[in-house]
Amino acid sequence: MSDIKSDPHRVLDQREDHAPGDEPLEDSGHWIYNANLGLGFSIVLTVAAFFLAGSHIIYGPSIPVALIVLAIAQMGVHLAFFLHITTGPDNTNNALALAFGVMIVGIVIAGSVWIMYHLNGNLMPPEMIMDMNSRP
Repeated sequence: MSDIKSDPHRVLDQREDHAPGDEPLEDSGHWIYNANLGLGFSIVLTVAAFFLAGSHIIYGPSIPVALIVLAIAQMGVHLAFFLHITTGPDNTNNALALAFGVMIVGIVIAGSVWIMYHLNGNLMPPEMIMDMNSRP
């Protein structure tokens, strides 16, 4: 049994039995290291995207696919290193909030595309608008 209540500054190790909320103490160096590591990954991915877009290293039509892959990797870096979204049991609310936000953005984008598609089909052709303007 853990005696974390008697000594809150003791660092937990892997052999102890502890609850999900009992996490080892983290010093400021840990947060600075993670932030700098995330910044480094973000810079590398951004430079790679600009480099791929401006070079002829990969086949031309596959450049959008490569940029999408780099963008998804960039989102993963931001979620893990800056927003601290992990798979831990204490992170359920953050993951649910992220899923809800993605769902709302998806609904807004899908609804906008649907509205624009139907407006495009129901608008008057440009030739008819020109004919209406030329009549006295």
